[in-house]
Amino acid sequence: MKVCVIGTGYVGLVTGTCLAYLGRSVVCVDIDERKIRMLQDGRSPIYEPGLQPLIAVGQQRGLLRFSVELKEAVKESEIIFIAVGTPPLPSGKPDLTAVESVARSIGLALDGARRRVIVNKSTVPIGSGNWVEMLIKEGLNDNPAFQEQLAEYRNNKNPNQRSPALKSEELFLVASNPEFLREGSAITDTLYPDRIVIGASDSYATERLRELYKPIIEQTFSPPPSAPRPAGFTAVPVVTTDLASAEMIKYAANAFLATKISFANEIANLCERVGADITEVVRGFGLDNRIGPRFLNAGIGWGGSCFGKDVAALIDIAREYHYEPPLLAATVEVNRRQRLVAVQKLQETLKIIKGKTIGLLGLAFKPETDDLRDAPALTIATQLLEMGAKVRAYDPVAMEACRQQHPELKIEYAQSVLELAEDCDALVIVTEWEEFRHLDLERLAEVMRSKVIIDGRNLLDQTTVRQAGFKYRGIGR
Repeated sequence: MKVCVIGTGYVGLVTGTCLAYLGRSVVCVDIDERKIRMLQDGRSPIYEPGLQPLIAVGQQRGLLRFSVELKEAVKESEIIFIAVGTPPLPSGKPDLTAVESVARSIGLALDGARRRVIVNKSTVPIGSGNWVEMLIKEGLNDNPAFQEQLAEYRNNKNPNQRSPALKSEELFLVASNPEFLREGSAITDTLYPDRIVIGASDSYATERLRELYKPIIEQTFSPPPSAPRPAGFTAVPVVTTDLASAEMIKYAANAFLATKISFANEIANLCERVGADITEVVRGFGLDNRIGPRFLNAGIGWGGSCFGKDVAALIDIAREYHYEPPLLAATVEVNRRQRLVAVQKLQETLKIIKGKTIGLLGLAFKPETDDLRDAPALTIATQLLEMGAKVRAYDPVAMEACRQQHPELKIEYAQSVLELAEDCDALVIVTEWEEFRHLDLERLAEVMRSKVIIDGRNLLDQTTVRQAGFKYRGIGR
């Protein structure tokens, strides 16, 4: 089965690489020539555990290629994924410029050689399946080669000589196949997903996507070393539905997870005021199987490329249909406030921030990634700098990305936790990297000016930290 993935960002690159590992013939296309050259050389442009070795496996087998030539890739493929970015606009609406351009380009590249399934993998507003279909048809109308084929088909009186695809006038079908990948565990999430969602208006598209994912659905493949199969994992449920429902499933899932985190933070803030410990409270109510313990970790809020963007888009969709979603608006507001809790705790502990040196442990919005999109660390650093503090930072993988993407932030970068802590007045744990769970508290105490730790992820045992002589402030504790 030949597959084209348009867009080599996070979702497109992981999807294409994993499909090639499963034995599909995949070509990944992007307009960024620099990125394509990197990939052709076997180098991943993003940090994701296990991804680069898997790219190498696909290339060695001859099943994974990278190209800037969209037209040739579309012509040779039967399943075409649109996996380009849909970043948020200031209004909250997603920017669909790239999706629009790709859809028209697909129409300009199509021919009558075979029937294609065009798959929306990008997170797009409800109704985008119909919109993409319209754009592809507009591209077909401007496609000279296709119009020539169509004229020949209409003029040919011998039905046996007509192209089957042109005869049925069903050159392509649009489907929705939303992704549910978590940065840092994207390969595992692709190969062992909770579910696969397929939205389509025609059974042919559903059948082809089921066939594409058959090794995952039935778990018949040999796991890669970097992503072993979970114990007892034998099959994957498939949700088949209409286009609009599939598109809504993606938004609803992310909005609910964001709401769950904001709820935990709301309760954490109340816990501090009444003398309760959020870690104990979450453990108690998270054991209720109607609730579950996941995504209830209190801290300094969520970030990344999905939650904020998708919740904002869902709010915008609701308002477009004359409905005000107060719960979603509150989810966003709680998260906005939560980011400044770390700064508030620094003020309460140090009293004066101006002239103090603050060390940030972590920059990426979550561990096992270098992604800084909507990262809480950026909000905290900006606020501290505006208050006159000196800000240092250490992150195992995201420092270079921060240097390049945010040169306006006058952050000093350290090469280790110990170097970061030297002469610091306080450390703030921003990202829950495993390395930060095992801090050498005695050494840190020796080099810091003031022994203060603000644990923005409740990562440390507060008793142990206090016994080492530190002032410790967690979230909701």
